[in-house]
Amino acid sequence: MNKETQKVEDIIICPECGNNHINKDYSRGELVCTDCGLVIDDDLIDQGPEWRAFDKEQRQKRERTGSPMTYTIHDKGLSTVIGWGNKDSYGGYIPTRNRAQMYRLRKWQRRIRISSGMERNLAIALSDLNRMSSNLSLPRIVRETAAMIYRKAALRNLVRGRSILETAAASLYAACRQCHVPRTLEEIAEVSQTSRTVIGRNYRALVRGLGLKMMPPAPQDFISRFCSKLGLSGDVQTKTLEILKEASGRELTSGRGPLGIAAASLYIASVLCGERRTQREIADIAGVTEVTIRNRYKELVRKMDIEIVL
Repeated sequence: MNKETQKVEDIIICPECGNNHINKDYSRGELVCTDCGLVIDDDLIDQGPEWRAFDKEQRQKRERTGSPMTYTIHDKGLSTVIGWGNKDSYGGYIPTRNRAQMYRLRKWQRRIRISSGMERNLAIALSDLNRMSSNLSLPRIVRETAAMIYRKAALRNLVRGRSILETAAASLYAACRQCHVPRTLEEIAEVSQTSRTVIGRNYRALVRGLGLKMMPPAPQDFISRFCSKLGLSGDVQTKTLEILKEASGRELTSGRGPLGIAAASLYIASVLCGERRTQREIADIAGVTEVTIRNRYKELVRKMDIEIVL
């Protein structure tokens, strides 16, 4: 393709009047015909000048964007930070006589980032949320949802009179329920080093105060994680899901705890597939008692006509 052909292809023709007097308004993101006023495109993207970078410093100087906005930071990641590298914007070293002044600027910049009690509360709570989410290996969407729930609770004064850590743990539990990434109260209590009862009380207060719509977790949501922790194969996981699907069709899961049903179905599938795990091992992973697994297991075997050789 020669240059003349490329220039012809770059010319934009107005479909209304047929002229090529087109104005690109990047402030509004519009492509407008100056003759008839037709808005040809209202989602125009400013691609900016083309540039290449051959090292890290060139990339930092030429890039026109920063890190994305996130609710997991108290200021949403929009504030500026004075770095500790003693270099200016051009990459040159700051003179020694000015380094004391830069140190004072960094100190005051850190202080003004948290200027109110609300921001201080959010900074502490969101830091705890990130720590607990990392320990539980939770995805990014769960962290963002938990941060949003805590922010709403703080704005409605639901945090007042309660521990920041306990409310943050309750927000994380609620986010796991909303995002269908179930974690038990015992797991949340372990990483937050608080009581399971207290987290449950704060969780119920958040649900009432914020009007959250919470669906009970399904037993199927726990199977992949339980199989991974027990070192079971994909065949056991598939068989467990088949048992749960049939049990749900016969309404054997209604009114029962999802953890108990999931643990009992997993025990049955492990025996049927020849990868048996003891009820004690499954109970420790699922956070239920052996009695619960035994009762649910006997009920499922009897009502679904499953033959098991122990």
